Amino acid sequence: MDDNRLAEELRLTIGQLVRTVRTADTMPPGEAAVLGYLDRNGPLTTAEVAQQRGVTHQSAAKAVKELIGQGWVRAVAHPSDGRKLLLHLTPAGGDRLAEERRRRADWLGTAIDDVLNSDERETLAAALPLLSRLTARLKAK
Repeated sequence: MDDNRLAEELRLTIGQLVRTVRTADTMPPGEAAVLGYLDRNGPLTTAEVAQQRGVTHQSAAKAVKELIGQGWVRAVAHPSDGRKLLLHLTPAGGDRLAEERRRRADWLGTAIDDVLNSDERETLAAALPLLSRLTARLKAK
């Protein structure tokens, strides 16, 4: 298989896997994404969340408003720009995100156990560093 075909097959398969695993979520994808960004990157403005998600400011603001209402995110004045607010993940938000991540991992782990034999699980595990390297390379661009 040539590199372009491999790339397309990989893109389709991983995209389908990610979308399928997200069906285990119990919260809207936009809200889960915001919690994830805040967990991985620390405090962000709504504009930064929108940019990272590739959505409009209005769309990100709607998700942020819901998360603040749930007590999973808090907004504080930006230290260097009083017109902006910095969004922080609250302990309750961190717990909610951990619950979603556990649900996804349990669901996928069950599928791995049901579908793959031990050799296939080893092959999948061996592929993880390769996928991480590809991800790092794509992020660097």
